[in-house]
Parts: sequence; C-alpha cells; structure tokens
Amino acid sequence: MARKAEAPARELHLSRHFDAPRTLVFALWTDPRHLVHWWGPRGFRTLSCEVDLKPGGSWRIHSRSPDGMKFSSYGEFREIVVPERLVFTHGFEMPGKSPGPLTLVTALFTEADGRTLLTFHQGVFDTIADRNGHEEGWSSAFDLIDEYLRDLA
Repeated sequence: MARKAEAPARELHLSRHFDAPRTLVFALWTDPRHLVHWWGPRGFRTLSCEVDLKPGGSWRIHSRSPDGMKFSSYGEFREIVVPERLVFTHGFEMPGKSPGPLTLVTALFTEADGRTLLTFHQGVFDTIADRNGHEEGWSSAFDLIDEYLRDLA
C-alpha cells in the first residue's frame, strides 16, 4: 500500500500581485457579480453563483468545462475580515463521481502602493496530484482576475 505524502507536501501556497486596491480585489472574491467573470480555469464558464457572505454562510458556483461537463464548487465561510482575510472550505461535485475532498482555503489581501498582494493557501489535499491540479486551476483563475481588472479600469 502506498504511503501518503506528508501534509505540507499536500498543501498549496500561491501568491500574486494585482494592480488594484485590496478593497476591489477582496470584492472580486466575495461578490457574485465579479466572481462570474473569473471563477474557474480559463475556458470554463460560470453558470450561476450564490454567496452568503457571513461566517457559517455558504457559497456555491455552478460551472461548465470546455468539454461541456457541468460541475459545482461549494463551501462554507469560516472567517471574513473585510478587506484583509477570507477563510472558507472548498469542495467540488461532478456528475457520476463522489464529491472531491473538502479543503480549507485562506486568502490574505495586503495592500501596498495601490496594489494588492494575494497570499493564498489551500489544503490539505488527499494527494499531491490533487494539489497540482488545483495549483493549475487557481493560477489560471488568477490570470483571469488580472484580465478582468484591466477590463474594469
């Protein structure tokens, strides 16, 4: 039987600078009117988005992949400190498959000179492959945030 990798190896750490104030970047993460423009990797389409922004409140985003598969991302808000910290659970469901593992996401928003540094952590994943898949997906989504911010300017 294969041994699971240690927890730190199954955690995702990313950071990204955005050319926008943190109040706006935070709103992109919490307001459905913004979320629908960047959620998911490139090529995915957000079909609907519900956000109950309060500790214990839920969120759910229904999406379609480029090949037409529908799936849902969902979770619960654990901590909200506007506009500096967002902590929530993250899971996903796909038709015909068991729900993916529930992970915990912490997003920190730090402003300096009108720009925002996003420090992102997610884990613990069941496997390193799961972590790597999420790294690819989030990195693509962060690229979409950059593009959306340029459209807003």
